Amino acid sequence: MERKGFRSSELRMATVLRVTSEWPGVSLLGVEFDGSPGLSEAVAYRELTGQIAPGDRVLLNTTAVSLGLGTGGYHFAVAVEGRERRDEEGPGHIMKLRYTPVQFRCLAVEEEGHPARDALEATTDLAGMVVVVGCVHSQLSPILAGLRAALERPPRVAYLMTDGGALPLAFSRLVHELRGRGWLAGTITAGHAFGGDYETVNQYTGLLAARAALQADFVVAAMGPGGVGTGTRWGFTAIEQGEIVDRVNRLGGRPVAALRVSFADPRPRHQGVSHHCLTSLGRVSATRAVVAVPRLPPSAREVLYRQLAAAGVIDRHEVVEEPGEPALACLEREGMIARTMGRAPAQDREFFLAAGAAGAAAARLGGKGGMGTGRQSGVPGQTADR
Repeated sequence: MERKGFRSSELRMATVLRVTSEWPGVSLLGVEFDGSPGLSEAVAYRELTGQIAPGDRVLLNTTAVSLGLGTGGYHFAVAVEGRERRDEEGPGHIMKLRYTPVQFRCLAVEEEGHPARDALEATTDLAGMVVVVGCVHSQLSPILAGLRAALERPPRVAYLMTDGGALPLAFSRLVHELRGRGWLAGTITAGHAFGGDYETVNQYTGLLAARAALQADFVVAAMGPGGVGTGTRWGFTAIEQGEIVDRVNRLGGRPVAALRVSFADPRPRHQGVSHHCLTSLGRVSATRAVVAVPRLPPSAREVLYRQLAAAGVIDRHEVVEEPGEPALACLEREGMIARTMGRAPAQDREFFLAAGAAGAAAARLGGKGGMGTGRQSGVPGQTADR
């Protein structure tokens, strides 16, 4: 019988020569493969492998490098030879990475033993909280910069990381930097994503935990680094953007959709507004969102509006224009290193302007002087025209 959807992974043993760098939860290793002299890079998640030192022998998953992947194109440590992994004693019965050899338990907010569980149960909706819904991880810093530039005082922002991209939050050095700068009040990992300040079973409870446990003024909901795109209309993980919009509305929040915009990406499907956003917002979402468009020169503006109209986004959502330049100025002033697909703001300006415009739109909805959560009529919760 023909095998359909064949799956394979490559596993190889290597010796750790040095630990090149570390950040919370992650060690970057310099390794040498048996019979193959030369240094290669590997990532180890200490939560799964424990501490790794030079001289350790490690089993690596080498599939991503063999395939030449971009984001996530590393060898990943699976286990250390001769080391028995023990599950530490403690509360928690929710398994993440379920039914895989590396499944582990965590204490999710929904569990009775979690200190925030009662607050979560008492929180029945988002009470008009503004949620910026992104479609790629690199939008996170310009969205936050747009928020901060438009508000009179720094907001409390929670980052809800979905499991559409990288599953370990620790893989994101960007989140580590944003936490260190005080730009994020806390993190939540939903579904099989793990490593946040709060673990939740799904995105609904993740959104509610942002209000109940973190007392956030705003939420940014988006996948971690990476993600899948196949060039087909429906085959990409950022399709979740439209679904998250609906979840925010069902919980009484106010969704702001961040457009992925580029005139530097060489792939036609990502020129102007990415087809990921056009499909997610034009075909998937069943409820309305505020869709932020950056202020651009007339020729670029015309391209964006033509695409949004053709995809049905203008009919289905409230499209607003917001300035993105204050976000870029904030990133530069704060010395933030911002990249998308390896491109800096100077190389892909429209991408960062669009994400910054979403932050500005969120600030306008939330109240410039403070972080009000009063519902504004005509924005969320209405059924989108089909």
